[in-house]
This record gives sequence, structure tokens and C-alpha cells, in this order.
Amino acid sequence: MSYLVASEVPAEPAGVRFRALVEGQGLERGGILQIPGAHNGMAALQAKAAGFEAAYLSGAAMTASMGLPDLGMITVDEVCFFIRQVTRASALPVLVDGDTGYGEALNVMSMVRSFEDAGAGAVHIEDQLLPKKCGHLNDKRLADPHDMAAKVAAARKARRHLYIMARTDAAASEGMDGAVARAKLYMDAGADAIFPEALHSADMFREFAARMPGVPLLANMTEFGQTPFFTAAEFEAMGYRMVIWPVSSMRVSARASERLYAAIRRDGGTQNVLDQMQTRAELYATIDYAGYEALDRSIVSTVVPHGMPQRD
Repeated sequence: MSYLVASEVPAEPAGVRFRALVEGQGLERGGILQIPGAHNGMAALQAKAAGFEAAYLSGAAMTASMGLPDLGMITVDEVCFFIRQVTRASALPVLVDGDTGYGEALNVMSMVRSFEDAGAGAVHIEDQLLPKKCGHLNDKRLADPHDMAAKVAAARKARRHLYIMARTDAAASEGMDGAVARAKLYMDAGADAIFPEALHSADMFREFAARMPGVPLLANMTEFGQTPFFTAAEFEAMGYRMVIWPVSSMRVSARASERLYAAIRRDGGTQNVLDQMQTRAELYATIDYAGYEALDRSIVSTVVPHGMPQRD
């Protein structure tokens, strides 16, 4: 598939395709929607090749790949760069971490339109105050729930097709009652789904789902956080329609790069880590190098027919 050929680009907007995946859970497609993190275009291609139907762009993965902490410092335009490369490479509908919406209501509306124009399928907005933190860290400061609800309503008003999720980090400081109350308010404001962050037991996941019947819920299976390891099937049994593994691809890639640089420094070259690399043939197959060359030749042959005199 090449994004250069119009007939090979999905006709439906990414938001429509993402919604169909969520709403098709348990029906035509079956099973919980599994959304792995893809921190760049190459990772998105590999996720698609593995059979995934959607991808996730984590704020933590984006900022880490830029050498920055996840403290709400990057801009909408910088995120759009990541959205464009992931969607261009894979054509997957992408769920994007929208942090706190990059400001208040008008800023949220601008973010929604920018993300849609870049090709995003869904966004989640969280109810923290800046400087925001990873949801699995302590001392998070929460926005007033009605201020957050206004952001959700603004996102709903601005969107053409973008699937809108509201994330609440309230469980840690306001308990389950506070998190559920916020989630219901955000649904009333126009959210399509809810993302309860940093729940730390199966009982919490089950209780939240039981108290939000019929609402599409997203679970976050990040490593090294407060949530114990659960499989996709376990989250589905607890009442969740979507699950993300937000930073996994970036973590694995970063560890591999770390080992590579150490080996070069130690050994004076890469000769001892060749078995850890994609070969040239494997790389070219992943990015469809031959397909792009064939596309180029096909265009040239239609413009310059055989037998036509060529310039010396």
C-alpha cells in the first residue's frame, strides 16, 4: 500500500473507521480492540504487519523520542508531525494522546481540527492541570470537573469525525466515586468513550465498568506503572472495549539502541550485534522499497511510451 496512490488510501475518514472498530467489538470483528503504541512510521508499519487494526500515539512516547519528559511541553504542530508520519506509513486509524487539550475551550477546538487534518482517528483529553504528569505518577493536580467538561463539549463541537475520549485521573485522589462522577459528567458533555487512568487492581477495573454500563471504556496496560499486568482477554472480561500498550514499542527500541551504541563504543564497530539488526532485505520489505520503485517505473512508462525518441 502506498499513500501516494489515491485509490489505495482509505476513502472513509479515520474517525469513522476508528468508531466502526470500537462499535464492532464483539460483532463482525469480535474481541476487544487492541491498540499498540507506534511511536513512529516504522513502528506503525510493523504493528500493521502483525495484524493490528489501529495504533496509538502516546504523549510519553512522542516526548521521549524527542529526548524530553512528558510534562505537557510539546505543541499541537509537533504532535501533528507524528500523526502524519504514522497515518501516512500505515493508513491505520490512530488514537492520539491530546494531553490536557493544549489550553482551554478554543485551544481544544483548534487541536481537534488540527489532529483531524493530520489524519487522526481519535483523541483522548485528560482532566489534569499543567504541568501534567504521567498518569501513573503521584501528585497529579486535577482540573475542576466542569472546566474539563467544557473542554469535552468544545471538542465535540469542533469535530467532524474524530472519536473523542475523556480521560480521568481522579481515582488516585478522589477515589472511585469521584472518578465515576467525573466520567458521567464528561459523557454528558459529549465524550464518546471514557479512559479511567491508573487503576491498580482487577477489582477497580471491574467496579468502574460496572458503574458505567454501556459506555465504551479504554484500559491502559503500560509497563512499570500502577496497573498490574493483564491480558487483552482479561480486560475484555472486565468490561473494556479497548486496550493500549502506550510506550512499549519505544521502550524496546530505546533499549536496542542503547545496546547498539554500547557495542560500537566497546568493540569499535557493529560486528558483534549484526544478529540483532534487520537485514537490508528485511528493512526494504518493511518499507516496501520495491513497491515504490515499481510505482515510479509504472508512471514513467505511461508518460514516455516505448519507442518514443529519447533525448541524448
